[in-house]
Amino acid sequence: MALVWVFSAALFFSSLPLLGAVAERVPNEDCLDCHTDAKLTRKVQGKEVPLPAFHTNLFQKSIHSKLACVDCHTGIKEAVHDRHPPPAQCSSCHTTSSSHEKASREYSASIHGVSRTIGASAAASCADCHGSHDIIAVKDPQSPVFKLNLPRTCAKCHSNTGLTAEYRMKYPQVASQYQDSIHGRALLKMGLIVAPSCNDCHGVHDIKRSVDRSSPINHANIAKTCGKCHLGVEKIYNDSVHGQLLVQGDKNGPVCTDCHSAHQIETPNGNHFKALSDQRCGRCHEDRLTHYRDTYHGKAIALGRPNVASEVAACYDCHGHHDVLPPSNPSSRLSEANIVETCRRCHPGANASFTQYVPHANPLDAENYPAFHWTFVLMTVLLIGVFAFFGGHTLLWLWRSAYLYWHDSKTFREAKVRVQKDEEWFTRFVPFERFLHFLVVTSFLLLVITGMPLKFYYTDWAKVLFRFIGGAEVARSLHHFGALVTFLYFALHLFEVVTTAWKRRARLRDPASGQLQWKRAWPVLFGPDSMIPTLQDWRDFIAHNKWFFGKGPKPQFDRWTYWEKFDYFAVFWGVFAIGLSGLVLWFPQAFSSFLPGWIINIALIVHSDEALLAAGFIFTIHFFNTHFRLEKFPMDTVIFSGRVSKTELLHERKRWYDRLVTEGRLEEHRVKDEWEKWKGIARSFGYAFFGIGVVLLVLILYAMTSRLTH
Repeated sequence: MALVWVFSAALFFSSLPLLGAVAERVPNEDCLDCHTDAKLTRKVQGKEVPLPAFHTNLFQKSIHSKLACVDCHTGIKEAVHDRHPPPAQCSSCHTTSSSHEKASREYSASIHGVSRTIGASAAASCADCHGSHDIIAVKDPQSPVFKLNLPRTCAKCHSNTGLTAEYRMKYPQVASQYQDSIHGRALLKMGLIVAPSCNDCHGVHDIKRSVDRSSPINHANIAKTCGKCHLGVEKIYNDSVHGQLLVQGDKNGPVCTDCHSAHQIETPNGNHFKALSDQRCGRCHEDRLTHYRDTYHGKAIALGRPNVASEVAACYDCHGHHDVLPPSNPSSRLSEANIVETCRRCHPGANASFTQYVPHANPLDAENYPAFHWTFVLMTVLLIGVFAFFGGHTLLWLWRSAYLYWHDSKTFREAKVRVQKDEEWFTRFVPFERFLHFLVVTSFLLLVITGMPLKFYYTDWAKVLFRFIGGAEVARSLHHFGALVTFLYFALHLFEVVTTAWKRRARLRDPASGQLQWKRAWPVLFGPDSMIPTLQDWRDFIAHNKWFFGKGPKPQFDRWTYWEKFDYFAVFWGVFAIGLSGLVLWFPQAFSSFLPGWIINIALIVHSDEALLAAGFIFTIHFFNTHFRLEKFPMDTVIFSGRVSKTELLHERKRWYDRLVTEGRLEEHRVKDEWEKWKGIARSFGYAFFGIGVVLLVLILYAMTSRLTH
């Protein structure tokens, strides 16, 4: 009995320290006495501030409602404490079970946990995501980490400009980008809980940087991460040429985020996605992008064409989306067995010949594309040669006119006034010819306005002009209309030439016998009223150049000058070269039915370069010959009025005047219309056309200069 008493006494006294420790545990009531009193304050950096508020209602609803304050705030030993206690230690409890221990361990190794360990105090802690005294179950819709609420919770830090700048976060606009993405709209606006939220891609407690090999957003792991939802797509991607690059460890192999982006993922069926697709492919395939942009498809996409998703072929329309394979693979969309069907998705009439079109051809590569290369070289030589020859001719003419004006400006001005104010006028162009010129001017300007933005798609003015027109689809329709007007005036002129020749066929017959005498055809075909160049034109050219250098008198011309004849036949060449190549581009399937598809590449080079030659020549050389030179400036209205003064005839075309007098035909040309009553309207049109041409010239020169300087 004594032994039992001694043992019991020893057990009682040995437990006294433990009972004392329990007795010293601060109860919640003592904490709430202060932390629910709004009048109590504390000093922080010398300033009185209220004690941290404690909302009892929120705490009672939390999953920690049965815990004591000191269970989390383990540093508090007494109810009254002077200094700010250490933060709550979640790990003190969340290491007691395997799931909790895993979460604690993962957080410690995450970018958030590591950042806090090294002193980044603003890095997210448990409370920043889960809350503090109001923590509720993750599956509760009111929880800040519930799937529908998680994007806003993450955005508290990741849309904070101060934090994103301080920690140099890679995506400072991530919150707004995700919200506008297809994932964000599905989750936040449509409430589709299956849509991915932040943690589906980045992880929960184990969030790591993309450079970390174990991160789900590491380059090597992205396909697998996206494949959690897009299982079928992942399998297709893994079998593609891009997926195989990843399997082989090629760090440059594109993954989901390279094409779809990280947080701005949008529906691939939209116009915006397609408009950016060529740039995204071009990051790896820059050489292909450069020459894709030389095609109509590439230029239209670069110009921001409306309805681009349904009308223009982007890279993936030919090569595939996730199933990109080399053409040598029988399953490739571009394999010999499948390429015709691929082309027919946009071009229903495509055949095997049509598929010979080369969408990425480099005309500078003589080894692989000799036909394209030499076509490009010939067109370049033609363009440079024409501008060099006539540019020199124009500069010499301008210099000579300026020299004469400088030395005798009074006589020059008086002669110019007499030319415009003369009392005798003669017809040079009949109404039908003036009508044809009106068609020429309007169709040409329409073709340049709708065509040159495609040529210079990389300039801001091209984008603005296309938006003003209504997009590439409208521009293409207007361009085709301009082409039809061109064919119309060309056909009307040929009809006029044929009918006029038929009416004058009597001149070819001998008056006595009535027999055809072909020697009589010579003055008709090569006479001064004909537009066919003759030896006299060469003599006029030589004499004119001598006058430029002050080595001879200014030559007198007949009805047509040598430069006017060049302009005339340049239209024939232009309609043939630009018109024929334009028809090939307009109806590629029809032409490829009897020609190889690569003729489309040839047509594109010819059409583009010849159009540039025509526009540049008209707006510079032709404008100078008719409007810019000092004798005509600011405009020669003869093409609108059809009339020329006697003074001008004697000053520039005396041979024609003398011939009309000799032949007794001068009175046939004397003007009898009422030009003075409507010349203001005609001149207004003329100035408008002239002004548009000058503006287009400036834009073209700017575009060419900017391309050369980059």
